[in-house]
Amino acid sequence: MRLKIHGGTVSDGQASLCNTCRSATIIRGARLTDEIISCGKRVIRDEIQFAVASCTGYSDRSLPSLYDLEDIAWVLRSDARTKKIGFVRARDLKLEERHVLDDDNWG
Repeated sequence: MRLKIHGGTVSDGQASLCNTCRSATIIRGARLTDEIISCGKRVIRDEIQFAVASCTGYSDRSLPSLYDLEDIAWVLRSDARTKKIGFVRARDLKLEERHVLDDDNWG
């Protein structure tokens, strides 16, 4: 019987989270060993020297960002003067009519 322990030791050769992170800047050279990874979430933009297995600032770039979701959202609006209720695209609202969520506090 094989057991999987979550949060245990990382298996060797596992791909770095930075490869799929929205905040990572990855520069690759001609050789496989030529690689520089810089994290945009860190205050000091240092080069990351190892494969990252866990990160509190990880944001999967294959999923839409909060901005993308807000841009395609439909908002239910009501007008007291005309007594109309209906959906409006968020991008069609004026800036002061939009409720914008903060990326850092989403989750």
